[in-house]
Amino acid sequence: MSQLRTVQVLGGGAGSSAHVSSLAAGLVARGVQVTVCAPAGSGRAHGLPASGARFVAVPRRSDPAAVAALRTACTGADIVHAHGLHAAVRAGIALSGRGTPLVVTWHTRVHAEGARGRLLRLLERRAARAAAVVLGTSWELVDRARRRGARDARLAPAAIPVSRFPGASDPSDGGKTRAELGAVGRPLLVSVAQHGHETLLEAAREWRALDPVPLLAVMGEGPRGSALRRRIAAEGLPVALVGASDDIGGLLAAADIAVLSGRGAGGPLLAREALRLGVPLVAACADGLPELVGEAAELVPYGDAGALADAVVRLLGDPGQRERLADSGRARAAGWPTEDETIAHVLSVYDELAQPLTA
Repeated sequence: MSQLRTVQVLGGGAGSSAHVSSLAAGLVARGVQVTVCAPAGSGRAHGLPASGARFVAVPRRSDPAAVAALRTACTGADIVHAHGLHAAVRAGIALSGRGTPLVVTWHTRVHAEGARGRLLRLLERRAARAAAVVLGTSWELVDRARRRGARDARLAPAAIPVSRFPGASDPSDGGKTRAELGAVGRPLLVSVAQHGHETLLEAAREWRALDPVPLLAVMGEGPRGSALRRRIAAEGLPVALVGASDDIGGLLAAADIAVLSGRGAGGPLLAREALRLGVPLVAACADGLPELVGEAAELVPYGDAGALADAVVRLLGDPGQRERLADSGRARAAGWPTEDETIAHVLSVYDELAQPLTA
C-alpha cells in the first residue's frame, strides 16, 4: 500500500488548533503524509514546522479564490479532514465532484440566534451531509450531526497535548503569574471570553463584596474586547483581560478556581485543562460540559449569574470541597484518551475510508 496522504483543514479555534498540531505530528510519525491548510502566518503558531507536516496558507473565507486555493491543496489527497464548522463547509465545496472522502471533526457548537442562527443550521446541514464521517468530541455533538443529516457520526474525544501548556509543568511560576496579574493576597479566578460573558461580569459584581476581593482573569477577548473593557471600567469590576494567552496551563496552574459562564469556543478546552491540573471548576451547563466533567465540577444553570456567583463564593470558603473537586478532576482526566489513542483512532477511520480507494 502506498503512503497515505491527508490534508487537514483548520478553522482556527483554540481547541481544534491544539488537536491538529498533535494529530499532524502523530500521523507524520506513523508514516502518513500530512498537509495542513490554515490562514497565513498560523503554521508556526501551531507548531507545524516541528511536526514534519507541510503547511499551505489558505484564507479562512469561503469566496471563490479561497475555495480554489483549498481545492488545489487537496489535489492528490486520499483523505481530507476538516476541523470545525466553517472549515468543513469550505472543504466540502472544494471537494465537490471529487471522490475524496471528507472527515469532519466538530470540536464545539457554534451558538447564534435569529437570522445568523438559521444560517448556522444551514451550514451544519451542509457540512454534515458532505462528510463521509463526522467525529464529535461529545455525544451532544454526535447527536447534533445526526440530526443535521450525517451519514455516519461517531464519538471521538480529542486529547489535548500536554506540550500545549508549558507553564503547567512548573508550579513555581504560579507566584510570579499571580504577582504579574495583581492577585497576591487575594483569590485568583480564571475564565475565557465566550458567548454569554454578561453572566460572568454580573457574577463579578457580586464578588466585589468579598474580603479580599477575588481577581477574575479572562483570556481571549476576541471581538468582544472593547465592550468588555468599557463595562469593566464603568462598573469598576475586579476583572483583568489578559488577551490571547499562549500558556493557558500556566495561568490555570496559578488559579484558585476556574470559571466558565458561557458557551462556545474555549470553554471545553479550559474545562479539560482545569480538571487535568486539579483546579476546581465552576461551569454553566452548556456545550456538553456535564458529559465532559461529570461530578468533578460545580455545575450551574446557563445564564444564571446568581447561581454562578454563589457557587464560587461557597468554594472559596470551603478548602475541603476545593480539594475534593481537584482530586475528582484529576481522576476523571486520567480516564480520557491519550494523544496516542486519539491519533490511532483517527488513523483507523482514515484506513477504513481509504481501503476502497486502494483495494
